[in-house]
Amino acid sequence: MALKAEVLGVEEEHIWRAAQTIKRGGIVVYPTESFYGIGADATNEDAVKRVFKIKKRRENNPILLIIGKKDMLYPLVNNIPDNAQRLINRFWPGALTIIFNASKNILPILSGGTGKIGVRISGNAVARRLSELSGVPITGTSANISGRPPCRSADEVIGELKGIDMVLDAGILDAEMGTTVIDITERPPKVLRKGLIAERILMECIGEIDHA
Repeated sequence: MALKAEVLGVEEEHIWRAAQTIKRGGIVVYPTESFYGIGADATNEDAVKRVFKIKKRRENNPILLIIGKKDMLYPLVNNIPDNAQRLINRFWPGALTIIFNASKNILPILSGGTGKIGVRISGNAVARRLSELSGVPITGTSANISGRPPCRSADEVIGELKGIDMVLDAGILDAEMGTTVIDITERPPKVLRKGLIAERILMECIGEIDHA
């Protein structure tokens, strides 16, 4: 019989414990600026495969990453174009996921065979700190079975997801929508998912964009 996930608050000592779980290859559900996310060490292929299994997600469906600070971005991507740097300077930390050309350090399963990887520094301090204390990028996919609505509370997480090790409980998350996703490898950059940051604000920052 599978052990029930441990549910903790979001105090620093609990985030530290969650980071140790991630370092050991465990799976931690944590709050983001929108919904709860499923976190695993994105450099550990076995842990990443557990995330796909928990979500019942097809392996050709990419998973984005959350990092704790800007320095963690450089090993993950081939280059950072000027327009991406402007977006980073204005919107990170925040609800903007940027799609880059992935470096050779990225596990192929994370890019779903596209050669690209989505990354953000979360607008949620717990998510940022979890990556920072873990010392690695963590998976940032929403906490839900693929195709179902994202979980907004620890109770929903426990009721829906099997095989997780820990939940950092920040109460009910009531965002109306997820993060905005923009692919800066396209010319012009293309918004793949509308979200908390409006397209007109992105255009003010980098000019012309294509729409999803």
